[in-house]
Amino acid sequence: MRKAEVNPERAALTRLLRKEARARKVKLWRRVAELLEKAKRRRIAVNLSTINRHTERGDQVVVPGKTLSAGLLTHPVTVAAFSFSAKARKKIEEAGGKCLKLEEMLSINPEGKKVKLLA
Repeated sequence: MRKAEVNPERAALTRLLRKEARARKVKLWRRVAELLEKAKRRRIAVNLSTINRHTERGDQVVVPGKTLSAGLLTHPVTVAAFSFSAKARKKIEEAGGKCLKLEEMLSINPEGKKVKLLA
């Protein structure tokens, strides 16, 4: 068997999330780190239709994986994810929302207050 290849960016992010979760006692960031560590075939992918269904105007959402473009987004939301498809990024911005990396969301909202985890 081959040893699994490790994405250094993902590994560094996971370490940062765990460190902040311990320091601030925030379970959200620990859970996001756990979900990011999953095997490639078990990682999270969330479509815009899911985000639209589970959010309201102005909500903050964390996706511990990739955000995909299937569906419509009818209201502005702030989405933080490990990665975005190009179309998903475009649709979120057209709806008046923001696309952030997980590190950015962590620095903006280190306590994880009023953040929805979509996994």
